[in-house]
Amino acid sequence: MKIEVLPLEKEKAKIEDETQLTFGKYFTDRMFVMEYDTGKGWHSARIQPYGPFSLDPAAMVLHYSQEIFEGLKVYRHADGKVSLFRPSDNIDRFNRSAVRMCMPQVDATFFLDALKELIRLEQDWVPESDGTSLYVRPTMIANEPMLGVRPADQYLCYIILSPVGAYYKGGIAPVRIWISDFYVRAAEGGTGEAKTGGNYAASLYASREAAENGYDQVLWLDAREKKYVEEVGSMNMIFLYDGKIVTSPLKGTVLDGITRRSVLTLVREMGYEIEERALTVDEVLDGVESGRLTEAFGAGTAVVISPVGEFCYKGRCVKLNGGQTGELTRKLYDELTGIQYGRLPDKHDWVEII
Repeated sequence: MKIEVLPLEKEKAKIEDETQLTFGKYFTDRMFVMEYDTGKGWHSARIQPYGPFSLDPAAMVLHYSQEIFEGLKVYRHADGKVSLFRPSDNIDRFNRSAVRMCMPQVDATFFLDALKELIRLEQDWVPESDGTSLYVRPTMIANEPMLGVRPADQYLCYIILSPVGAYYKGGIAPVRIWISDFYVRAAEGGTGEAKTGGNYAASLYASREAAENGYDQVLWLDAREKKYVEEVGSMNMIFLYDGKIVTSPLKGTVLDGITRRSVLTLVREMGYEIEERALTVDEVLDGVESGRLTEAFGAGTAVVISPVGEFCYKGRCVKLNGGQTGELTRKLYDELTGIQYGRLPDKHDWVEII
């Protein structure tokens, strides 16, 4: 399928002061779009000026939430080159989400080529300051106008780009975690392993509750017994417990994070033993107090590594490392970002220069 590049009449003014960049507020000049019809497949692939879509009020995404998305970043290296980090893994996950939500898959090779072509056209939007990047948001929605409850026959897939600022301004900083004893993010057999908007909408109420109590993120427990740790916010949770790396297994309720995969590869090379098992909330709190749990952090695209400085559950609050970032956590953050920005060697072929 050929990609048509539509003319751009006028370029937007770029953000000159990159310290003003936040997450997801600014967008580049162009976006990639393609359409799907049952029996015809994907068609009408194009790169067009960024702008609103026209959707029928009966578009099925608005009623039954057939929607998936991804998140990855473009990084500016010191020599001026720009790169993606493990983009094929994101596209593979995009397709797994599509299968779970009864949506059509994309051709992985074509989709990556389309993404790279869009980035080549928009590479001047990739910021240069330390910690900044160009965030990439591939999305697919069901746009067939139909009120019947069934998989749609028409879909719209698009990629938009957004220059984003450094998540940590002034250095990596620990967050305070509120452990929800009532609300859950995902249940076994549900859509927890899919990157679909409904999972995030369902998390907002508990996140607001955490914020009202002065906490930054929610640590989610399992839906069945509400005692096993799963994810933190929209990130995978990783612990240093008894000198071992412990993280929840991928059993359908936890997103298969690309940053999680990268962290597990790096710690394995450092000589750490890895246990993929779910810690109980009591193990976490007791472990902090006894010294068995020495570090904890979330891992995800937006933040890379988010160290935990405090857990609070049913009024029991414990501080980890005196609220400071642990040695391993900082080392992993430095190593991962070093690879992403081209400051350190890429031994795993994770980086793709555009």
